[in-house]
Amino acid sequence: MSTRQDSKQDLVQAISTASQIFSTSTVLFHTALADRLGLNTTDHKCIDILMRRGPMTAGQLAEVTGLTTGSITTALDRLEKANFIKRVADPNDRRKVILEVIPDRLSEMVPLFEGLVGAYTRMLDEYSENELRLILDYLNKTVQITDEQAQRLRDQGKKG
Repeated sequence: MSTRQDSKQDLVQAISTASQIFSTSTVLFHTALADRLGLNTTDHKCIDILMRRGPMTAGQLAEVTGLTTGSITTALDRLEKANFIKRVADPNDRRKVILEVIPDRLSEMVPLFEGLVGAYTRMLDEYSENELRLILDYLNKTVQITDEQAQRLRDQGKKG
């Protein structure tokens, strides 16, 4: 925990360390959640991407996740078999298949998030609107940087 006497360098290091710990904690939470649903973490995150970004093709999902086409096909087969997604013909191009989340199955996930969402809400209630804006700015920038660095790693892997 920081004090007013911490230097900016100390605070930056503390935030960096806390961010790494938070990242690991988040991965472990989603691994536990996926396990409860009978999925693996990649499958669970594919559902999350489809929920947030909307229907897309398998190729688009592979691009977003960085998975190979073979890996995404395997994940989608598992998700379809478990009735989390369905493949539907693209109305504009019958050669394409669009992935859609099955809403009924998602209702199983809501209770698994209730404890986390409630705890986060109570924690965030402790902050002022200006502090919340700062936290939101930090998180948005962190996501952007992390996504860019993940893409950089994938691009480097293609060159090597």
